[in-house]
Amino acid sequence: MPYLVSRSQSDTGRFTASIWQLLGLHGDASDDQVRLHATRLTAVLAIWPFALIAQGITCAVLIGATLAGPTRTLIEVGTTALLLLMSSLSVYAMLAARRSREWASHLRTRGLMIAAAGIAAALASLLWAASGLPHGAIQLGCSVAVAGAIGMTVITLHPVRAAILGFGGGLVLMIPILSASVLPSIVAGAFLTCVVVATLRLARIDAARAHDRAAESRDGRLAAKMIAEFEGHGTGWFWEADRHGRLTYLSAKVATELAAAHRNPVGRLLTDVFRMDSAAPGTERTLAFHLSSRTSFSDYTVCAAGAVDGAEEMDGADETERWWSISGRPVVDELDRFQGFIGSGSDLTEKRRSDAEITRLALFDGLTGLANRQRMRASLDKTLQQQVGPYRPASLFLMDLDRFKAVNDTLGHQAGDALLKQVAQRLQRGVGDAGLVGRLGGDEFQVLLPGIDNRDTLATLARALIAALSQSYFIAGASVTIGCSIGVAIAPQHGEDAEELIRNADLALYAAKADGRGVHRFYSEDMLAGARSRKALEDDMRTALGEGGFELGYQPVVSTATTQIAGYEALLRWNHPVRGPISPADFIPVAEECGLIEALGEWVLRTACVQAARWPRAVRVAVNVSPIQFANPAFPALVTSALAHSGLAADRLELEITEGVFLDESGATDAMFKALKGIGVRLALDDFGTGYSSLGYLRNAPFDKIKIDQSFVRGAAQPGNRNAAIIRAIVTLADTLGMETTAEGVEVQDEIELIRRLGCSHIQGYVYGRSVPADQVVEQLGGVVQVAAVGHKVSRAPRTKMLRSARIAIGRNEGDVRIRNISASGAMIDGVDIDGQAVGLDVLIELIEDQMFAARVAWAKDGKAGLAFAESFNLDRLNQLQPSRVQRRVV
Repeated sequence: MPYLVSRSQSDTGRFTASIWQLLGLHGDASDDQVRLHATRLTAVLAIWPFALIAQGITCAVLIGATLAGPTRTLIEVGTTALLLLMSSLSVYAMLAARRSREWASHLRTRGLMIAAAGIAAALASLLWAASGLPHGAIQLGCSVAVAGAIGMTVITLHPVRAAILGFGGGLVLMIPILSASVLPSIVAGAFLTCVVVATLRLARIDAARAHDRAAESRDGRLAAKMIAEFEGHGTGWFWEADRHGRLTYLSAKVATELAAAHRNPVGRLLTDVFRMDSAAPGTERTLAFHLSSRTSFSDYTVCAAGAVDGAEEMDGADETERWWSISGRPVVDELDRFQGFIGSGSDLTEKRRSDAEITRLALFDGLTGLANRQRMRASLDKTLQQQVGPYRPASLFLMDLDRFKAVNDTLGHQAGDALLKQVAQRLQRGVGDAGLVGRLGGDEFQVLLPGIDNRDTLATLARALIAALSQSYFIAGASVTIGCSIGVAIAPQHGEDAEELIRNADLALYAAKADGRGVHRFYSEDMLAGARSRKALEDDMRTALGEGGFELGYQPVVSTATTQIAGYEALLRWNHPVRGPISPADFIPVAEECGLIEALGEWVLRTACVQAARWPRAVRVAVNVSPIQFANPAFPALVTSALAHSGLAADRLELEITEGVFLDESGATDAMFKALKGIGVRLALDDFGTGYSSLGYLRNAPFDKIKIDQSFVRGAAQPGNRNAAIIRAIVTLADTLGMETTAEGVEVQDEIELIRRLGCSHIQGYVYGRSVPADQVVEQLGGVVQVAAVGHKVSRAPRTKMLRSARIAIGRNEGDVRIRNISASGAMIDGVDIDGQAVGLDVLIELIEDQMFAARVAWAKDGKAGLAFAESFNLDRLNQLQPSRVQRRVV
């Protein structure tokens, strides 16, 4: 327990000043010297009553001798009067000091009185000795006794011992004075010498003890000062309790902070003043247990009794609430008897707030305030571990924002962050108390719905969230619209642990994106089968790339002006050893997802350059470039390396680029175009018209060719089709910009003349043949110059296959036939007994129940015939037929 100094600071100052004046010390004297001299003077003052008694006896003897004897001299009378005066002054000074009870203020006066009494006694003794009176020896003895008592007190610092030794020395000195014999004088002198030596030794012991006490006092005051500083300005504090657990001491700052709950905590039970945080680790035993069992405890987290429960989070507590950590141990005396408890404490408030903030940062998303990935995973694990009934129902939404990247790229990351905050708010409002909403990172969100497994409820909530997130946002002064796709997995049907449930929700989200985005999909077993198939395809693709399992096919690109091969497009082919031929539409997306597309693209580029360099004619070779390849800054170096290694001229290489490279349009895109054109290769815009088709692409990018997508080519020769007008517009635009045009996907011969007439410079499609291996390319280029068209000669409308009975009327004759397929312009029938001579014959056929349509026989062979309708037939009217009478599929 801290050492407390009782004397006030002002009294201590006056006390020290008086000592300095009395002893003649200056301000630079050490504290130990001042305290030592003060102790000596205090001891002298303690035996002052003995000096008064000695003086009183001396005065009484003198007065008695004077009255009994003859008339004395003036010196004798004066000496006696002087002794009486000094004794009276001394008595007055002592009474005044006792009455005022201010020891330090009268210290100087008392010291002067002692000095005056000693001087008076010495003078009186000398005068009486000089006068030769017989009682002078008595006066001398008494004076020596007083002087000895004072001197011994100054030396020994022990008042009682000093008084005894002083009076004893005085009596011994009287023996040689009163005795005429030498032997008593020698004995007395020897005895006095021994007494002086013993006194000096005791004085040294007393001086050492006094020095130790002074040091202890100094250490105590230093400790008290340091403790006071620690309590006043540090975070620590001290407490003490008695045998019953009641506080006997508590640092002032903690007592002040507890004043709101306890006006005076000292004297109250420790357990009534503080309450433990039962949720803190290592606090299985309570404060009451330790106090009753008299055992030590350490680092217990407590708050004021009646404050917020320690189990509650700091976020919910009052910001002014204080928390402390206290430790304590039992105290026993020298007889091993229990005296109470003593301990210390420290302030934990800021630490708990800091820990709470760290916890918040560790469990919550810093941008949106939603739960982060770690908290969502912990909550999911906890939810799945709770056994409620025969199973643990829970649902998981995995969400991904559609078109968020475009907002981030066009408006900037700050706008993207503001958008995410608004998305988080809408999600929280939409989910409410039904579940926990979290952000996994980027534009991925997750919703955990404990206790819900009803598909209708989940579907309704998913559609509501998609609708809410699809509403317009006002960001950075602009209106922004995005979408959302959701994958749903339900526990335990779709997974009994977190890993499995998250994986299946992710597969469902993948399916939602594949189905056009902006929808939700529940997990199903076929999704997992598809994922495993993609994983197996990925593994096989890696093996094929390393072992040469891929090959290139080349489809000719023919000039419309000369019908000669102007070049070839290199197409990647994969003949799987088990699955057989796999379409690029199946494995290219997988390659892009798993990161193999760049390795595949490099192999295609290098292989095409090497093989094209061996062709007998200097025709061009076109190679497709994925947006991922195009975004790689090292791509120009790869092109240069492929050309240098193969020896192919740069102008014979044509790189086909889709509009996907412009989705992240930036300065890097322009730099890439500049670098590629610097090499000397040609650039073609592939699949023009199917994407955003921004004319800005053609204005800024240095393309040499535009490839018109096959969706505009097919059906262009059909009457009333508008594709021809679109092709004409694209060709006109390209001619104006000095670019070539290639019509893709041409399959029918009558489209060749149309495309030539529309102004396209090149044709590519099955009409001039499918892709062939590299060795056949050498044969083609070494043979005839012009290429002959193959395939269908006349374009025909799409046909619908069906199997349906119908009535047919030829003149006045009617019969039943079967319709095999039908289009807007005609139908194929069988079961009719007509031959080739019936071509051109007009007939009526029942296409819809009880409705006859006019037609003409276009051809007839082997019991089958083709009918050409007199008027175009709307195929949508077939939906009016009964399901039992029609079975059809579109081809």
